[in-house]
Amino acid sequence: QVQLVESGGGLVQSGGSLRLSCAASGSIFSINAMGWYRQAPGNARELVATITRGGYTNYADSAKGRFTISRDNAKNTVYLQMNSLKVEDTAVYYCNVFARTRWDLPEYAYWGQGTQVTVSS
Repeated sequence: QVQLVESGGGLVQSGGSLRLSCAASGSIFSINAMGWYRQAPGNARELVATITRGGYTNYADSAKGRFTISRDNAKNTVYLQMNSLKVEDTAVYYCNVFARTRWDLPEYAYWGQGTQVTVSS
């Protein structure tokens, strides 16, 4: 099994910054893509940013120019630097990791416990 531990959420004023981190541990054979998603109360979970094993990134339009996703493969950790935060960014942020626990098993999507990000006006 793979466990993801998130940290870095909190309460900030609009225009402020936060840096989220997510560390994977457990029975990991390999990790491929990693990403961040968010979900506001009553809403569906939506993609924020993804990053491939080789470092190629993809961002939601709402995140472009403000958020930066990065990863440290040696530490099995993915980060999300969030700048110029807006009230609309308020949500629970979840990291996800596509990983194999054995060489002969397919990749499976693992999810973090979620960390609350609240942006006040």
